[in-house]
Amino acid sequence: MSGGGRLSDNEFDRLMAEMRAPTPAAAPKPLERADHRPQTAFETLPRFAELRTQRTAADLLGLESPYHRLHEMRAGAVSRIDGRDVVNFASYDYLGLNGDPRITRAVAEAAAQWGTSVSSSRLSAGERPAHGALEAGLAAVYGAEAALAFVSGHATALAVIPTLMGPNDLVVTDALMHNCVLLGAQYSPATRRTFPHNDLDALEAMLARDRDRFGRVLIVSEGLFSMDGDGPDLKRLVALKDRFGCWLMIDDAHGLGVLGATGRGIAEHAGVDPRAVDIWFGTLSKSLVSCGGYIAGPTALVDYLKAFAPGMVYSVGMPVPVAEAARVALELIVAEPERVTRLQDNGVRFRAEVVARGFDVGTAWGCGIVPVIVGETIKTVQLAQRLLERGINVFPVLPPGVPDRSARLRFFLSAAHTDAHLDQALDALTKEAAALGLPLPRSG
Repeated sequence: MSGGGRLSDNEFDRLMAEMRAPTPAAAPKPLERADHRPQTAFETLPRFAELRTQRTAADLLGLESPYHRLHEMRAGAVSRIDGRDVVNFASYDYLGLNGDPRITRAVAEAAAQWGTSVSSSRLSAGERPAHGALEAGLAAVYGAEAALAFVSGHATALAVIPTLMGPNDLVVTDALMHNCVLLGAQYSPATRRTFPHNDLDALEAMLARDRDRFGRVLIVSEGLFSMDGDGPDLKRLVALKDRFGCWLMIDDAHGLGVLGATGRGIAEHAGVDPRAVDIWFGTLSKSLVSCGGYIAGPTALVDYLKAFAPGMVYSVGMPVPVAEAARVALELIVAEPERVTRLQDNGVRFRAEVVARGFDVGTAWGCGIVPVIVGETIKTVQLAQRLLERGINVFPVLPPGVPDRSARLRFFLSAAHTDAHLDQALDALTKEAAALGLPLPRSG
């Protein structure tokens, strides 16, 4: 421990790495004594010690927890934390639609007519007109034959991938895929492989070597990666899946409403016919300011998932007000493309200004998500705390959420952010980073 009773950043990172390292499981011991008691305290759970260590380390460093902060108003471009208004870069309300009166009015009318629950799975007795209307809108955006809305975005991938892939199959995912896809692949009986982030040469070599060993092969990537703010070469992904006879699944959760001239996602951005992608997957909680997940693709795919996907068969149907919020938001995205233009202008400007000030944004495109990669865990949390004190709310993303030594601040941009909001954030970032001794551009 460094002087003053504080952990250095290297010491902190080493401590966290040791804490995350798996410990060999002890072989279960037989009950040898009559007074033996099973462990029932929740504090004995394997990762509970991790929570204690994190809290102790934060106390030693004088850091407040950035997690589960209480927002005291609707969190849009501005929010209120601890009684103070802050410019908010921690919410993915990309198009500023959360709280739009046209959406809230539709939600209120739906709740008055249909209540707040469909009270059963859609398979048994939970189908409502709003479900079909939302799914028709989603299918139209992707030029798909059909779509299917799930009550949970995270659970959509967990339900879909194991339903489609069997023990003789292969799931190949980008190394930086979202947790829900990785867990969906893990829960399936298929073999699992990853390829380095956006490295399609590596993917091609893997398919050339191993494709013939498997029955069905599913390739999964994202339209816009939420930690890095970049995306794949979709044209080449389509070419590879066609060449090797695979299915291609794209998680467009952060792409819909963000990418493309009219916000139709990575396919529009890349100039690719969306029908060339076999399975479109996304969530309703980003640009669509609601909650849930969706799949879009061929009718046969949707019919199969309706019949066999556990997250559809055994889960309650989406509440009508939730479906209506997403449906109206989708209509507004289509009707008001100027929102997409404003978001994209904000992203391009913010990314350019951050780079001009000497910060590392990695491979980010500047579309909706701009990471500021600090590297050191402690300084990342310190910088986020200092920015909050200056009225800028931005979330620090730390390992293992990102690779070691790549801790970052993740700025979510919105069409509702004004030039003044961006300038305030850029000024605070520059000054507080300098106060922490972080690299700044050389003059001249």
